Amino acid sequence: MPALLRCDRKLETYRVRNLVYLSLGSNVGDRAANLNTAIDRLRTLGEVAAVSSFYETEPVEFTAQPWFLNCAATLATEKTPTQLLAGILDIEQQLGRRRGLQKGPRIIDIDILLFGNSSVEDLDLTIPHPAMHQRRFVLEPLAEIAPDVLHPVFKQTIRQLRDALPPGQAVRKMT
Repeated sequence: MPALLRCDRKLETYRVRNLVYLSLGSNVGDRAANLNTAIDRLRTLGEVAAVSSFYETEPVEFTAQPWFLNCAATLATEKTPTQLLAGILDIEQQLGRRRGLQKGPRIIDIDILLFGNSSVEDLDLTIPHPAMHQRRFVLEPLAEIAPDVLHPVFKQTIRQLRDALPPGQAVRKMT
């Protein structure tokens, strides 16, 4: 997805707004309220352009924990990937996330899936998200809001990646 250009005539500068796709999840406390609060706080980082339905999903990898509520969101932002990550980590901390058991229960988890057509590879951040193509709990909600977006590495649409997943990994759309 190309970046959006916006011109501020007063400042005579051009700001680049990238479309970023995020995955949000919660399995502690009031999961829906946690997601809604996180979505509201994302507005401090850019314009929330779309949000998928909520999906109840079984835990993956570390399965001895409550089921998750997940969704995907599109954010139009002028932030760099590193600035966006810092903002997301701040939102997670504000909502009470404490990093403990990896892949364990969490009040909120926000992952950057795609950042325009960019690829980022550094110590703290990898974009596109390195496991997104293997996770139905990511691809199902993302396919709802961005089915034709192309993965910049695999050169397949989100719909194609979702449809190529093997059976399993229960994901139920909430009404």
